[in-house]
Amino acid sequence: MDSFTERVMRKNKNNLSKLPLTISAQYGLVDQITFFNKVVASTDMSNYYLLKKGEFAYNKSYSSDYPWGAIKRLDNYEQGALSSLYICFAPKDNVETDFILQYFESPKWHKGVSEIAVEGARNHGLLNISVQDFFHTHHYMPKDKKEQAKIAKLLMFLDERIATQNKIIKKYESLIKGIMVELQKQGLKKGTWKKVFLNDILTERNERNSNLYQVFSVSVSQGIINQVDHLGRSFSAKDTSKYNVVHYGDLVYTKSPTGSFPYGIVKQSLNRERVAVSPLYGVYVPNSLAIGVYLHKYFMSEINTHNYLHPLIQKGAKNTINITNQRFLENRVPMPLDSNELLLISKLLRSVNDKIRHEQNMLQEYQKQKQYLLRQMFI
Repeated sequence: MDSFTERVMRKNKNNLSKLPLTISAQYGLVDQITFFNKVVASTDMSNYYLLKKGEFAYNKSYSSDYPWGAIKRLDNYEQGALSSLYICFAPKDNVETDFILQYFESPKWHKGVSEIAVEGARNHGLLNISVQDFFHTHHYMPKDKKEQAKIAKLLMFLDERIATQNKIIKKYESLIKGIMVELQKQGLKKGTWKKVFLNDILTERNERNSNLYQVFSVSVSQGIINQVDHLGRSFSAKDTSKYNVVHYGDLVYTKSPTGSFPYGIVKQSLNRERVAVSPLYGVYVPNSLAIGVYLHKYFMSEINTHNYLHPLIQKGAKNTINITNQRFLENRVPMPLDSNELLLISKLLRSVNDKIRHEQNMLQEYQKQKQYLLRQMFI
């Protein structure tokens, strides 16, 4: 490391920067308010490091996805204050900074860090790695800066395509949410919609997995998806015969808190083949496919999901989402009175959803290409 980087120990004297930073493995170096929705830094940040744009920081916090922590470059701000628990550094002139950025997105640097980590010694979620040892780790890369720049340019191009795909997907998702809000508002105003109890339009499917179908999970972004594809491995029990079976068009409610869905998520299965899900999930048959499509989109909204589920939580439930499968059906959602209107709405929603799935597939292909190139270029 010390052959191509130099340590940054610049202190944030007199609180020169009032922007407290944190490292997110997904979003990079971001301000704490954006990431945590609050400031967790000390009031006096004069002993923090003052990091400037283009410099890097290493977060030694580990997780299942990032077993050796994360290294990120400050790109979004001119400068910021970072806790002295982080290791900060800047690239020397003999290395291309964009190449270093991409290098630390690959797992190639993990080998050097794993060799210096004190075996089994982890304290409060941090790897036991000294600053001196970190800068003595060995890394292999092209000596020629022009070659480094070519590699970085290709990978940065893929990053741009991935960012564009994410923007396209978000626009379609915003379009669906806007359509749903406007239709609901106009329908209730005109009296062509009414609030319907879910137990009038959904029936719990109590079918056990005696045929041992594949086990799927429920994802906020990808819906009901193969557990291995989504999580990288199976977390199911050895005997899945007591798991719940899900048919095409069924709705699945999982009570696990997920991001901005603290009471769980509701998704419709679009898998043509029957699958199995955890017995902790509720599985429901809609009276029609159109109802299922509508409810799937209705519960995409964090606000709709919160407002529907919050009143159903049983009193006295602490730190658990105590909503039984039957109780899940005991609240109401606004829906059209005319079945033909509902059918037309479901067709519109499915059309937009098909476009989203197409863009998501393209996104996954770009991400696979990026990972392949990272593995091949940093061997």
